[in-house]
Amino acid sequence: MTAYVVFTRDRTRDAAEMAAYSPGAKASFAGREMGRLAAYGECETLEGPPIEGAVILSFPTMEAARDWYNSPEYTEARKHRHLGADYRAFITEGV
Repeated sequence: MTAYVVFTRDRTRDAAEMAAYSPGAKASFAGREMGRLAAYGECETLEGPPIEGAVILSFPTMEAARDWYNSPEYTEARKHRHLGADYRAFITEGV
């Protein structure tokens, strides 16, 4: 069953770290079956505190999503994201 990785960015703290994150994050998708459904387009918060942006990725299964998130390539890239901004992230199974 399709799984979705959802990131919401609450606040950017260091733009240089975010710039360092982007190439590594993109490279971590190589050879993986995934789709990018949304990536920092216009966003309207309906409930809760406002966010700066959101990303939604699709993977064929929860296992595939976890494998990508925990891969050495993405583990290295996300260090920059953690230094650069405050995010919330989760994986959810589709219907």
